Amino acid sequence: MAIPQPHQAYKQNSINTALPEELTLLLYNGCLKFIKLAKRAMDDNNISERNVNLIKAQKIIQELMITLNMDIELSQNLMRMYDYLYNRLIEANTKNDVEIINEVEGYIVEFRDTWKSAIQQVKKQQLESSQV
Repeated sequence: MAIPQPHQAYKQNSINTALPEELTLLLYNGCLKFIKLAKRAMDDNNISERNVNLIKAQKIIQELMITLNMDIELSQNLMRMYDYLYNRLIEANTKNDVEIINEVEGYIVEFRDTWKSAIQQVKKQQLESSQV
């Protein structure tokens, strides 16, 4: 029987206890991690590693798509954008095009930063309302 590594156990515990909004933030950060690894693999001309990491980024975008509540108009717009990003990653992978990856990375950074800011605003509002 394998002994779990402390770092892995900590990561798994963090995911299991995270709030839904924090999970979304983790997904964005994970997507960015795999995009950066794919870009590094492109620099190293490692096609296999590029492919693996871009597929991981695609899977994260699929997960973001699954979590959308399609009854909300904003979610419908996000779905279109996620679909676009997903397809751009496929194109970047097949064409070995770092410019496409940079484009997708820029959007994911914007989404992540906006999401993080929204979480902070909600927490601030909750704190202020609890002090009243």
